[in-house]
Amino acid sequence: MGSVGLVTDSTCDIAPAELAELDVRMVPLKVLFGEETFLDWVELAPEEFYPRLLSSPTLPKTSQPSPAEFLTAYRELAAAGCDSIVSIHLSGPLSGTVASATMAADDSPVPVHVVDTKKVSQALGLVVRAAVDARAAGGDAKAVAARAREVSESMRLYFVLDTLDYLVKGGRAGKAQGLAAALLGIKPVLDVNAEGIVEPFKKVKGRKRALQEIAAHVANDAAANGRMKLVVLHACADDDGEELLAEIRASGADVELQSPGVIGAVIGTYVGPGAIGCAYHPIP
Repeated sequence: MGSVGLVTDSTCDIAPAELAELDVRMVPLKVLFGEETFLDWVELAPEEFYPRLLSSPTLPKTSQPSPAEFLTAYRELAAAGCDSIVSIHLSGPLSGTVASATMAADDSPVPVHVVDTKKVSQALGLVVRAAVDARAAGGDAKAVAARAREVSESMRLYFVLDTLDYLVKGGRAGKAQGLAAALLGIKPVLDVNAEGIVEPFKKVKGRKRALQEIAAHVANDAAANGRMKLVVLHACADDDGEELLAEIRASGADVELQSPGVIGAVIGTYVGPGAIGCAYHPIP
């Protein structure tokens, strides 16, 4: 059986060193502060990004990789001995990244299976990890891509923001566009739905109640569908992650915990400081 190459983009929010250990090639998106351009996770780490975001007079912009950048990755994997590739990316409705990957796949020297996870950040990261496990179990590219799609479709991603301003100004508010949360002290729990679009899940009063709602939903899903693989994600604020973890533990949810993960600069541009949430999927 030939070697299966795995490719993802930087919005999986897995650090480059860990991706190297997993043998996954990462193609970074870009973050633009005025005339300065940074490669996400490569030239701009999350702990550097959030202070800069808070001090910036304008919202930074983000940019997807070009088809040529993906084609370079595919060619290099083929030259290294891969006879097929699975390329796993963030939600197509939120970014043109998956479109660039698809265009590059047409010119790749080996077959490429492109997977639109319809998710972002650590949810995408969980899909990548599942693909790594499927490859390690001996799966060919078709089987690895099928597993990635299966996990993507069963994945749930819920999060709470300190403010909707970043999401609205960045044009990624989706079905949450009309929420006037700040006016009433409401903390909406948001999710990324099956179409890969941000939408309101539940509106509650206050941050603590919002985190309790997320934890209760995790517990209900685990009770209905079995043990869940879960990762908590936060905007470079460990205390926030611990707060949500405590609520999940208190809920009695049956979960297998992945180490908490941070939200990188590209996704952080749209969710802002103070964002916190979790992603999870059933364990087969």
